[in-house]
Amino acid sequence: MNRSSLGFLALTACCVSPQVFAAGDAQAKSAGFIDDATWSLVNRSVYENRDYRNGGRSNGARNAYKPRDSRNGYAEEWGYGMQGEVKSGFTQGTVGFGLDGHLYLSQKLDGGGGRAGKMRHMPVDNEGYDQNEVARGGAAVKARLSSTWVRYGEQRVKTPIFSSSDSRLLPETHTGWFLDSREIDNLVFTGGHFTGSADRNSRSNNNPLIINYADPGRPLGNAFSFVGGTYSGVPALSLSLYGGELEDSWRTGYLGVNYVHALSDRRALSADLNLYRSSDIGQALAGRVSNTTASLLLGYSEGFHKLALGYQKVDGDSPFDYVTRGAIWLGNAVQLSDFNAPNEQSWQLAYTYDMAGVGVPGLSAGAAYVRGSGIDGSDVDPDGSYAWLGYGKGGKHWERDLHLRYVLQSGALKGLNVLLRQSVHRGNAAQAEGDTDQLRLAVEYPLTGRF
Repeated sequence: MNRSSLGFLALTACCVSPQVFAAGDAQAKSAGFIDDATWSLVNRSVYENRDYRNGGRSNGARNAYKPRDSRNGYAEEWGYGMQGEVKSGFTQGTVGFGLDGHLYLSQKLDGGGGRAGKMRHMPVDNEGYDQNEVARGGAAVKARLSSTWVRYGEQRVKTPIFSSSDSRLLPETHTGWFLDSREIDNLVFTGGHFTGSADRNSRSNNNPLIINYADPGRPLGNAFSFVGGTYSGVPALSLSLYGGELEDSWRTGYLGVNYVHALSDRRALSADLNLYRSSDIGQALAGRVSNTTASLLLGYSEGFHKLALGYQKVDGDSPFDYVTRGAIWLGNAVQLSDFNAPNEQSWQLAYTYDMAGVGVPGLSAGAAYVRGSGIDGSDVDPDGSYAWLGYGKGGKHWERDLHLRYVLQSGALKGLNVLLRQSVHRGNAAQAEGDTDQLRLAVEYPLTGRF
């Protein structure tokens, strides 16, 4: 067992020690394995297309096996996914035990080897041919003492530095340990050690961890460990601190601050700060990494209107990279680009309108525009994991996102929601991302219940 695993287990032992009890005993209120059990079923259909402009080409599915000038400049997928999950309660007693399980299914409705693969809704085989369906499942065992529980197995996690994405037909899952402790009022403490993952379109479990921007031909660490927490004891303010490391690759620290100030019953100001600091460790398998990336998103809401202004800055000669698809909580990480290139700075202007203001509750519309510049990848480590991306000097780009969302407010299908999104990304060659037009339509109907 490596030092990260030992450290995590020692931390777990500390956190479940009776000496730290302060805020109450959730286990004492347990109704039992069955009586506290819940189930959920999410039905989701997604259609998405991407049109690669100005000579851009898809490298997904069969395109990866063709010369570049023979690749498709258009990607398209349509499918249906079903996410079934069952979460037991904890058995009664000083220490409670439980079991969580999930089964995910998806079916291709349209696509093809020349159009599929790029958007990760449906899987492709080892030769790039798209597959018609996905069926995968998993389980995790769990135990609870007082208000601290630990879970081991395949599961979904949500923290700022390790987070399972749910932005496709099926969600991403991870295999490992996860700890959640709420012994102290207004403090949520978490820790984890993970060694495997299943991507959103994967047909198998416990694959290597997903690192988003590193050269896929250069293996990095096999495990990611983290600890951290969120304190919300000050009215309208929450503070998060996390630290984690990808084995023999890099260490990441995170600071998050969120504040909302009510000016009146109808008006409010908000501020959302996210800061990451990453540096190489151990064998430095990713090469030289020294990166500080921060974003600040300021918001003003009045009645049914909300306006936001954001700024984001990358300070470092490598891009800001992260483990898992969802562990980027930066304000300018939007639909097609994360605006995370070396030395990049970016601005965002966004507006959202809740159409309950014109008598249509549940309907909202929004627009966002992000512009990035100052990209300079000329000092990227030539022997590291990011030279393959091809960053130049003087890179700049922009993205415009439009969306329309409707959530049914009542009736037999209450909770049914429809999202229509259209996005455009354009940039020069030095910013290393393609010119793309995207259209996505998602329809989702969630169901939940108890046994």
